[in-house]
Amino acid sequence: MDAALKLIPPSAPPLEGYRVLARKYRPTKFSQVIGQDFLVETLKRGIEGGRLGHAFILTGIRGTGKTTTARLIARALNCKEGPTPEPCGSCSSCETIVQDRSMDVIEIDAASRTSVDDMREIIEASRYKAATSRYKIYIIDEVHMLSKSAFNSLLKTLEEPPPHVKFIFATTEIQKVPATILSRCVRFDLKRIESVTLAAYFKKICEEEGVTFEDEAIALIAKAAEGSARDGLSLLDQAMTYGTSHITAIEVRQMLGLADSGLLLGFFQDLMEGECAKALETLRYFYQEGMDPLRLLEDLLELTHWLQCLKINPNLAQELSLSAEKKERGLTLAETLSIPSLTRVWQMLLKGFEELKRAPSPQKALEVLVIRLTHLAPLPSLQDLLEGTPLKKKS
Repeated sequence: MDAALKLIPPSAPPLEGYRVLARKYRPTKFSQVIGQDFLVETLKRGIEGGRLGHAFILTGIRGTGKTTTARLIARALNCKEGPTPEPCGSCSSCETIVQDRSMDVIEIDAASRTSVDDMREIIEASRYKAATSRYKIYIIDEVHMLSKSAFNSLLKTLEEPPPHVKFIFATTEIQKVPATILSRCVRFDLKRIESVTLAAYFKKICEEEGVTFEDEAIALIAKAAEGSARDGLSLLDQAMTYGTSHITAIEVRQMLGLADSGLLLGFFQDLMEGECAKALETLRYFYQEGMDPLRLLEDLLELTHWLQCLKINPNLAQELSLSAEKKERGLTLAETLSIPSLTRVWQMLLKGFEELKRAPSPQKALEVLVIRLTHLAPLPSLQDLLEGTPLKKKS
């Protein structure tokens, strides 16, 4: 018996669940919401002046703060010291809303509750006053998923709701919401968050987490987020796990499947100078490193667009995540190319992008596209034709 007991390992301490950054740093005050200044200012003034409507609809791409804003509105309206744009965070109402256990703030996923019966339950329950709070608040996420009859059943309640009820809708596809619903709601369009704003936010989080970083690495993550704070935080979480206490640009590029920016510039220069063998050699190196052909074409399209912006006005070309040295190299490259040439390269890359999607072997299709690009003959401009200027031919 004693021998058997010795084989039993000691009970391990309970594991603490890791909270992802998107949840850990979810805003708890309007002042913490980033990239939505107009929305925040409008809501603050509405709450302070007591001029907040009975129904709102928040629309925008994923990760811009729709559900977070809905919860902040609920806290601001039901705080014991309010309604106030700065909830105390310590009263019972604020705490229960933060912990998702408030009886008076009901969150509904419209993707799983789409029928008239589901809406009928809401309508019946809305007649009764809030149990412990000032308002009974219904937050309906992905509201565009409701059926037509479910939308119609809400019309009367939305137009003349009980004074103690507020409705907050969130959707990523506003065009699917009937006009009759939209006309009864105050609409807020949450815009994509700028890369510069996201990068500054991510740097602040890294400092809070005690993680060092390269500026280029954070810029790459902010750009890959495409205006979504949640997407960016998920990528930052992944980068922290991959790079432990230091995030480098090389590791982020590997994580995102991006080509090295310096190598990409050299590759593009070889294409423009007609260096077919060198370009194919670099392309095969990208392939061996696991670079997705479609992703490489996306990078080339972005680089082409950036070089065109450089030609027109350098101030228009600030978004690409390059170091100062590589930007200078790009500026030198742009001086050797013309807008018509870059425009034709863009058209060929765009056509090649569609060809790669249909090709049985995307890698071979990309190699053929590279060969075509290196043999791209420059077309004469009108000025050259009038003056009879001979064109330089590629070898």
